[in-house]
Amino acid sequence: MDVHNGLNGDRRVSVTRPDGSRLVAEQGRPGFVQRTYNYHGHDYGSRTYYYQGHEYTRFYRGYGYHGVHLHVYAPGFYYRSGFYGWAYHPWPRPIRFPWWWIGRPWYGYYGWYFAPYPEYYGASYWLTDYMISQDLEANYAAQQASGDVGAPPQAPADGATELSPEVKQEIADEVRQELALENSEAQQAAQKQDVDPGSSGIARLLSDGRQHVFLAAGPLDLVNSDGQECAISEGDVLLLKTPPPADATAANLVVLASKGGQECAKFSAVSVQLTDLQEMQNQMRATIDQGLKELQAKQGKDGLPPAPPAALAKPVQAGYAAIAPPPDPSNSQDAAALQQLGQQADQAVKEVASEAPPENGAPANATPDASTPAAPPTVTLGQSFNQVESVLGAPQRVARLGAKVVYYYSGMKVTFLNGKVSNVQ
Repeated sequence: MDVHNGLNGDRRVSVTRPDGSRLVAEQGRPGFVQRTYNYHGHDYGSRTYYYQGHEYTRFYRGYGYHGVHLHVYAPGFYYRSGFYGWAYHPWPRPIRFPWWWIGRPWYGYYGWYFAPYPEYYGASYWLTDYMISQDLEANYAAQQASGDVGAPPQAPADGATELSPEVKQEIADEVRQELALENSEAQQAAQKQDVDPGSSGIARLLSDGRQHVFLAAGPLDLVNSDGQECAISEGDVLLLKTPPPADATAANLVVLASKGGQECAKFSAVSVQLTDLQEMQNQMRATIDQGLKELQAKQGKDGLPPAPPAALAKPVQAGYAAIAPPPDPSNSQDAAALQQLGQQADQAVKEVASEAPPENGAPANATPDASTPAAPPTVTLGQSFNQVESVLGAPQRVARLGAKVVYYYSGMKVTFLNGKVSNVQ
């Protein structure tokens, strides 16, 4: 079991069961059970999410990049090219749209941070506001669940919001690129061809020579360029300017928009693990697909322009989604298991705390040794995880904070930053 307590008070618990399935639970957020399977000789994962009595499934394909195993989002359904074209290209005329969340508590709380476009010139702008609204609503719900909703900052007197028009344009441009990507994948799927996961994932984004923006997929603890810990959460925006070196497992990004508090400051440089960066792109694509479903259902209504007849066909299920294993009947209590995971985590943390030695490293019943102490093992700055473990052995416990990892030993604490020793206490 891995228990991570975030800087913002969030907690994420994950555990792998004997059958290989993985459970992940987050306070106030959807938890999921992931099961792996094979399709056309490739590694796929089916994640069934549970949240407030609702259940939905998403699919992911595994691939390797920079020596790291990543899972890239794989759409369960693909639309016809005519629909992607309608969503990609500008609409004949701008429209106004009556969002259903206007007046909800989360929108009033984040009024200083986000405001929807007054008019929409195309689906990419509508999807941008849809995606941001989904993220902020999820973050607000999680804060409510933890009882950590404080007073929001005051909006600037000039009416400007933290998510400036320039930042939102960056997001809208990214949405259009993802629409073009999914259209290309849909055509490959229609021809029974397997989609290249590297082209679908961050491997392409980090090698196309362009800047890219990412929205935080959830609470995440990072380390900035000054070595200080800070957090991000849904709705925060980060910019990737340059790709990481070929042997790096993390990338450096700049925070374009932040909600303040314990969160990473605006314009600060932060290091993000490639696994977390892939999850950010996964969440963006999954939310875009949710938005496309809403757009197809609402086209011609509430002011939205009607789509051409070729765009109205029902989406086609992907082959890997059709053969995905359903929730195992023997694990029919998955939703209940996710709820119990929090209680199990509480117990596990208590057990680790009771087994850990006192701060001075000496057991309570230890007798002072008058003999000459042995020379302490040598741990130096810049060493890797394996080098430290070869000197000190396996740590008694481990704390993971994004790019920062802390190994706890008897009377010693070793801190790693981006995989290298940065401090020894």
